[in-house]
Amino acid sequence: MAIRNIRVEGDDVLRKKCKPVMEMTHRLSELIDDMFDTMYEANGVGLAAPQVGVLRRIVVIDVMDGNPLCLVNPEIVETSGEQRGLEGCLSLPGLEGEVSRPDHVVCKALDRNMQPITVKGDGLLARCICHELDHLDGVLYRDKADGDLFKVEPMVDGEKEE
Repeated sequence: MAIRNIRVEGDDVLRKKCKPVMEMTHRLSELIDDMFDTMYEANGVGLAAPQVGVLRRIVVIDVMDGNPLCLVNPEIVETSGEQRGLEGCLSLPGLEGEVSRPDHVVCKALDRNMQPITVKGDGLLARCICHELDHLDGVLYRDKADGDLFKVEPMVDGEKEE
């Protein structure tokens, strides 16, 4: 397993539409492991394959609820409610913006074994699913932000968020 380079805004790969996964190969399974490692190393809660330069419909999510997710060929099939909140992105480091998203989503996908799964998410999980699936279609949260993005200072080790 390896830490991969996270592509940042300006890299053309982030604006391209990803291709579906037709079969799980050893290489794609390794990619999924690397994506989890890369996401955790960067202190993220989600990562999409194009963010590491691979144009496949794969995302990993871990909102620290004890249920890390790998979604292959994910599709949101239901949404309800609305939430508005700050979002950041590993591909837009040091920036945040206010984004409106559904408060509840139902997502159908395949797991890493290519078995069908349905994920229901509320709050942060719903936001993460929407954010990561946008990446698969070349959409960045900047495109959906209510107003301009603003710079944020990274927290220093040991510093607590207020």
